[in-house]
Amino acid sequence: MTAASRSVRRRAIALFSATLALLVAGTASAVSVSLSPDPTDPGPPSDPVYGLAGGCYTLTTDAAPGFVTRDGDGFRSGADAASATRFRMQPAQLGRFMFYGNDSTMITGDAGKVTGSPQATPAADWTLTFTDGVYTATGTVTGKQLGVNRSDGRLTVTDPGADPEAARFRLTAADGCADFPEVDVNATGTPVGATPSGEVRGFIDAHVHMNANEFIGGEIRCGKPYSPLGVTVALQDCEDHKPNGLPALLENVLSHGDPFESHDTTMWPSFADIPAYDSMTHEQTYYRWVERAWRGGLRIFTNLLVSNRVLCELYPLRSNPCDEMETARIEARQAHEIQDYVDAQYGGPGRGWFRIVSSPEDARRVAASGKLAVTLGIEVSEPFGCGVQHGVPQCTEQDVDAGLDELYAMGVRQVILTHKFDNAFGGVRFDEGLTGTAVNIGNFLGTGEFWKSEPCTGVAKDNPIGNVGADVAELTKSLPPGVTLPVYAPGDACNARDLTPLGEHAIRGLMQRGMIVDIDHMGVKTADSALKILEEAHYSGVVSSHGWTDPSNYPRIYKLGGFVASYAGPAENFVGEWRDARKDRDDDYYFGYGFGADTNGFGSQPSPPKDGGHLVDYPYTTFDGGTLMDQQRAGTRVFDFNTDGLAQYGMIPDWIEGMRKYAGDDGQQFMDDMSRGPEAYLQMWERVAR
Repeated sequence: MTAASRSVRRRAIALFSATLALLVAGTASAVSVSLSPDPTDPGPPSDPVYGLAGGCYTLTTDAAPGFVTRDGDGFRSGADAASATRFRMQPAQLGRFMFYGNDSTMITGDAGKVTGSPQATPAADWTLTFTDGVYTATGTVTGKQLGVNRSDGRLTVTDPGADPEAARFRLTAADGCADFPEVDVNATGTPVGATPSGEVRGFIDAHVHMNANEFIGGEIRCGKPYSPLGVTVALQDCEDHKPNGLPALLENVLSHGDPFESHDTTMWPSFADIPAYDSMTHEQTYYRWVERAWRGGLRIFTNLLVSNRVLCELYPLRSNPCDEMETARIEARQAHEIQDYVDAQYGGPGRGWFRIVSSPEDARRVAASGKLAVTLGIEVSEPFGCGVQHGVPQCTEQDVDAGLDELYAMGVRQVILTHKFDNAFGGVRFDEGLTGTAVNIGNFLGTGEFWKSEPCTGVAKDNPIGNVGADVAELTKSLPPGVTLPVYAPGDACNARDLTPLGEHAIRGLMQRGMIVDIDHMGVKTADSALKILEEAHYSGVVSSHGWTDPSNYPRIYKLGGFVASYAGPAENFVGEWRDARKDRDDDYYFGYGFGADTNGFGSQPSPPKDGGHLVDYPYTTFDGGTLMDQQRAGTRVFDFNTDGLAQYGMIPDWIEGMRKYAGDDGQQFMDDMSRGPEAYLQMWERVAR
């Protein structure tokens, strides 16, 4: 790995340091676009409820003949066809809809009254049922039923069953509807999933955090990957950032290194300042941005459930518990909600492009069909509650077994056992410099001890730990009285903590279940011991998902038939690491390359190109020739990788296209290897799956 590459990775992880540093110190108008059709859709939806998705309809009821139309602040029945309000049936979830009128207001039922609201609120979310040719609509949140007042024809809400006939509506196909506000994808064509011989083609992100809006207490990030109420609710800035970004102390320090930085807090529809490639607290994996990445070639998406108890307990705002495993459960549930939500947009269960898989067979089938195979992984600091306090493990082998069984049942297949802080399984790979100091303090707060280092005995080494200097004086003030940071010897350093007996038990438990061991964030000794166990068993299920292990481990991973993905950094670093990987690969196994974007994980994304040598020319064609990619539009904002960098996840294909150009004469080989990444990962997984 080059010095430049290490520098970029340090910058990405420095954000974690800044977060911990800040937390420790702290404890002392809508634009409408149409949804693009799913090119892999199996055909027109036939279910009378699910099939309403995105359609344009008028509304009538036999209890008050005529069409429903706007009337003052509400709606009434009795109008002629020409005056009828046209409703876009916008799915809020499977079987749930919002009635979006052609005047951009929605039918809402709250406090015993039906009104037309220009804002999407929970009262606009209706659960529909269909019986004998008529529909009933029940407020998903309120439980009240939409009906019509027989005396004046106005729509109202009542208790279910109060007047069954007045609650029966008919929907008739129409035209002239307004489009529900949504992010566009600006990609046209049909995704190609496999070669004629059945090899999956596309790209793989081996490390991303789509559900990180729920981590560290659920209030540290602004925006969500989806909302049942749509983009205008999902992509909003945090209330504590308003009115001008000056109160956003965490964002300002993390992203800009300046507590007095400001930003425009309007997300949808202008996105004037956010998201940005270097903004660490704003949502970057909104589902439509992930959709653009899929249409641009992404075929496997490893979504890691993530959290950190120490940071959660330090951060003053929270709506979720700090228990890391409970956070993982919350995030897994949200991942399935997203799958259902995408299905709802395309007409029913199984019809969407976002498919959560738990076996290589399912992943291959989904990816080969041209859809996105979403695998689940986990990256927390204390899996199964297995922290360590003053050297004493806080869990047992029985806890580990029960935890692994639970993860397997949740569909998790890729597991990081150590992350940031030492735990009951082993030692972590150090962060360096000021980052190392801050994370080391977190290690003390979480374990009761600072990192212990020793001279390295081989080629591999951990990152050097920073010593106390003027720049960390404020950090040290937050330590308990009488506690001081240790002074570390200069030069190469390795974490003295090795893989523990519990760690060995966990590794063998992963192998017994056919799960994938992700050695990223393991210290040198811990990683070496883990690899020796895997080598002894000839176990292929091992990955480095985002370049957080010593590069000397890559040949060992390849020799086992494992998989390597580099951190998604600037072209000059990533392409260099790809060239190194071609030298490290083992010809006994199929070779393909991947990336770990670490999006939403306090990791900086690739910045705009530094020179004009690898600018993206829009529109461009994807690697398979199947899709034309133009600049991505969200509301009034048009994103351009050449000036914005990887501001949000939908620009992943643009970043890859820029690297193809940067690779020069090797550009075609680069794209070939990148597009073989999913197949290489699948073959690795197939060798070990149970």
